[in-house]
Amino acid sequence: MAGLNPSTSIMTSLVIYLSELPHIYNQVLKVIRLSPPSQGSFREALNDFVFNGFSIPKGWKLYWSVYSTHKNPECFPNPQNFDPTRFEGNGPAPYTFVPFRGGAKMCPRKEYVRLQVLMFMNNVVKRFKWKKRIPNKKIIVKPIPIPLQGLPVRLIPHKA
Repeated sequence: MAGLNPSTSIMTSLVIYLSELPHIYNQVLKVIRLSPPSQGSFREALNDFVFNGFSIPKGWKLYWSVYSTHKNPECFPNPQNFDPTRFEGNGPAPYTFVPFRGGAKMCPRKEYVRLQVLMFMNNVVKRFKWKKRIPNKKIIVKPIPIPLQGLPVRLIPHKA
C-alpha cells in the first residue's frame, strides 16, 4: 500500500471536493476523512470475541477499514457531510480520525505526506481556483480512491 502514493490520493481528493464546494475553499483538512489515503490494514485477534453475532477466535486475521471508521455515525454524526468544524476545539475522539492508521502500524511517511500536501495546496490555492471538466466523476478504490477517468480540471489564475 505504501508504494501507491497516498500524497497523490489526498491531493486528487482535495481538488475534487474543493471544486464542488467553493464556499469552503480554504478549509481542506476534512478531505482526508472523506477519502482516506490508507484504506485499512490487517490485524490479529488477540482474544476470542463476538462481533455482531459472529464468533472470532484468537489468532484470526482481521481487516480493519479506515473508510468504515470515518463513515461511522457514532464517531462522526452525518458522516457523508463535508464539515470542517468537526476539527475545531479538541477535534474527533482518539482513534476515530485515522487516515494514516494508528498505533504501531501508523504510516511512517505520515509527516512527509502531510508536508507534501501542505506545500501542494499552499501553491495551488494561492495561485488558482479550479473547475472540474467532468462533473460528477465516479471514484473507484483500486486500492486507493482515484477518479475513474482521471481528473481533468480548468485552472483559473487569481488576478495579480
